[in-house]
Amino acid sequence: MTIVTYQRVETLSGRYGSYSYYSLRSLNDAGFPVECLPFSVRILLENAIRNFDGFAITNEHIASLINWSPGGGSGDIPFKPARVLMQDFTGVPAVVDIASLRAEMARKGKDPDLINPLIPVDLVIDHSVQVDYFGTDYAYEQNIAEEYSRNKERYEFLKWAQGSFDNFSVVPPGMGICHQVNLEYLAKGIVTRNQLAFPDSLVGTDSHTPMVNGIGVLGWGVGGIEAEAALLGQPIYFLMPQVVGLKLSGRLSPGVSGTDLVLTITRLLRDHGVIGKFVEVFGSGLESLSVPDRASIGNMSPEFGCTVTYFPIDSKTLDYMRSTGRAEEQIELTEDYCKANMLWRSGEDKILYSTLVELDLGTVKTTVSGPKRPQDKILLKDFRARFINILKESYGREYLPPAMLERWQGEGGSQPASAAQPGNQDMTIETLKGKDQKQVWLNMGREKYMLNDGSIVIAAITSCTNTSNPYLMIAAGLVARKARQRGVGTKPWVKTSLASGSKVVTDYLSRAGLLGDLQALNFHTVGYGCTSCIGNSGPLPEHISMAIEDNDLVVASVLSGNRNFEARIHPQVKMNFLMSPMLVVAYAIAGRVDIDLEAEPLAYDPNGNGVFYHDLMPDGKEVYQMMETALSKNDYWKNYAEIFAGNAAWQNLRVPEGQLYSWDAESTYIKESPFFKDLAEEVPEVRAVSNARVLLMLGDSITTDHISPAGSFREDSAAGLYLSGLGIQKANYNSYGSRRGNDEVMIRGTFANVRIRNALSDREGGYTRFHPTAEQMSVFDASVRYRAANTPLMVLAGREYGSGSSRDWAAKGTFLLGIRLVLAESYERIHRSNLVGVGVMPIEYLPGESAVTLGLDGTESFSLGGYENGITPGMELDLKVLSANGLEKSFRVICRLDSNIEIEYYKNGGILQYVMRQFLHR
Repeated sequence: MTIVTYQRVETLSGRYGSYSYYSLRSLNDAGFPVECLPFSVRILLENAIRNFDGFAITNEHIASLINWSPGGGSGDIPFKPARVLMQDFTGVPAVVDIASLRAEMARKGKDPDLINPLIPVDLVIDHSVQVDYFGTDYAYEQNIAEEYSRNKERYEFLKWAQGSFDNFSVVPPGMGICHQVNLEYLAKGIVTRNQLAFPDSLVGTDSHTPMVNGIGVLGWGVGGIEAEAALLGQPIYFLMPQVVGLKLSGRLSPGVSGTDLVLTITRLLRDHGVIGKFVEVFGSGLESLSVPDRASIGNMSPEFGCTVTYFPIDSKTLDYMRSTGRAEEQIELTEDYCKANMLWRSGEDKILYSTLVELDLGTVKTTVSGPKRPQDKILLKDFRARFINILKESYGREYLPPAMLERWQGEGGSQPASAAQPGNQDMTIETLKGKDQKQVWLNMGREKYMLNDGSIVIAAITSCTNTSNPYLMIAAGLVARKARQRGVGTKPWVKTSLASGSKVVTDYLSRAGLLGDLQALNFHTVGYGCTSCIGNSGPLPEHISMAIEDNDLVVASVLSGNRNFEARIHPQVKMNFLMSPMLVVAYAIAGRVDIDLEAEPLAYDPNGNGVFYHDLMPDGKEVYQMMETALSKNDYWKNYAEIFAGNAAWQNLRVPEGQLYSWDAESTYIKESPFFKDLAEEVPEVRAVSNARVLLMLGDSITTDHISPAGSFREDSAAGLYLSGLGIQKANYNSYGSRRGNDEVMIRGTFANVRIRNALSDREGGYTRFHPTAEQMSVFDASVRYRAANTPLMVLAGREYGSGSSRDWAAKGTFLLGIRLVLAESYERIHRSNLVGVGVMPIEYLPGESAVTLGLDGTESFSLGGYENGITPGMELDLKVLSANGLEKSFRVICRLDSNIEIEYYKNGGILQYVMRQFLHR
């Protein structure tokens, strides 16, 4: 069958003009079963037909999509996104790679301008703002000033890239979070180029890119290396997905929020098993869910483990586009195209899905999740009891309420240890011990208050996940207003913050008069960025930090974010709970998580009357009435009209000139990437791995935060020692995330999470044993010794290895440490792909096998071969094992190079090396 059979071109005309499009309906009318395909697969099909070239995208690719079956498939599917979305933490290293490719092209006498984005790239600087200042009117301005002070060099580099690269735009700091900006402004629904109309689509260098699925745009998170290949014209290849249908019915009960729904679905889909799959939402329950509700669900896709959570375009989508100020011509084009080309939500009863999951929205209850995984769902009514169980199970502590601790002290417990702290004569800390639990009294001037296990030290209204939803934000403001009216406020030991995903939120909260109410409870705007959600909570107040550190308190954070992995929010905070913005305000008032919010008062008013959560929670009618008067499309027009302008600090940045970036040898932020220097023009021979030693032996659910943390680091860490050796003061370390343009810092930060547990070490954190001498040392120091001995390295891991963020440096750092193999029971999608993308081979135990069943303890030597003369996707290989006592054995493993193109990437040493050689051979 020839391509002419598939390519049917039709024309759309309207106020928007006249455009051609590739018609799926014509294919359906010709007998191809398009109407039975999930909407997300239809978009992939249109993409393949439109981009067909007979080489990278073939007839076979198109045929396999047309004949998609619920079981998915084993063949490669190509995808060419319409655009790429980046944020600065992942965007800086991606731009460093592109600039490094240009440098290598120039060294080889080729035209460096060949290395240029071929599709639009939007980079939003949203991950660098840190909550250094809070609870004051000046917090926002001071945090912005600190952000520019720390990141000026990075920002100059990005501004250079904006001027040097084609199709590359930068949204300056302080404007919003990339996913909320994408939802409110960048997403078009339908794109037009060269008189051709087609569905908007993208990949993003952040895991939560699927948030845009809520507005009917197909997009998902990839590693920066995949995104770089896509913007250089390469298709992204992946296995034909299974598509899980999520059928919603009913409607949410009064008092139940969109956040509660999101956290419920997170647990539901994680339990069902959707890793690497598409999820598509349908059913009558969609009628009651707004686009922000849908987008919040899509945002959490990486927490489910799926690639996308797609919501087809319908009338709710158009309502949202209209309310956010999109042009009427764009809205009309979106409606006409989708209805003409079988992408409008209709005919759901004909669609086939791989599996079906059903949820009655009326069964959803008020929910939180934690303390360290988004899928750890806890009903609000069970929260206090669950906290007490976790305290015992995870920390070996018997819970006693504060009153009991005070009584114990009075009955002859340990005496207070009181000391003035250096530099602050008004501050003292008194420690009272009672059996397995501690009570710490803090004296600040005339204030005295108590910290104990379960005290909340961070309460953050943060993350695009929830700040993109006006209902939730206005409801949180009303909780603050009612608390203010009742004469209660937040506790003095709680670090409060409000970090909206766009400036539009500030506008409508101000118009509603709620911004002042939130500020009265110390929820001042601290920035427009990811802040606590990405780990930029900033330092805790000195006395709080010292009390936690000196007494090993198990304190908590509450946040309206999407991630709560270990040590992500703050290295001193061991329990982190996700919840709605309304609950964040309520728990900040309570100051502790060991409270039954449904039965106990949050606080007492000046007259001694208890103030309960149900006293403060507004009803839906009250929220909707305020939304009608507070929301205005003019806010979107105003803020997004100046989205690329930036403030004076951005406009005054010094921008290097030239097609090639002038690398500064003294820079500790931006260094030329080490991956492409002196790249051989021909593909090297594939070699077996012999006598590899285990650098780390890890358990289940190791996240990319464990592998490559994004937050702050200590002076005694490998990265801290490196910077200190260069004369950098601790105050200027910044964060791992901000230094992703410097491989020397990032390699030292790999596997350096303070909560990672390596079975080869008896110390928590980034430590291991150097097998030849049995010495315990940092992972980085051990890797240096192994490199000197030319010893290849590997990692042993359990299930769900690499879950979490689409963090390139989790793979890049792995490779630079000298790790050539990773053996796990299972992988999360993006990290496995990233490992292949840098030339590390992921291998997998056979089903039912593990390090435990095979009797591995990590002291063995491993050799893998049998693929040097040819690799096939998913082939089984023999892994030979030599134990410390000289015994030899072998077992079969699965090579997780899942497609032919991944095999090519691996043979080339990585995806960008593959792309580079394509340019060199032109």
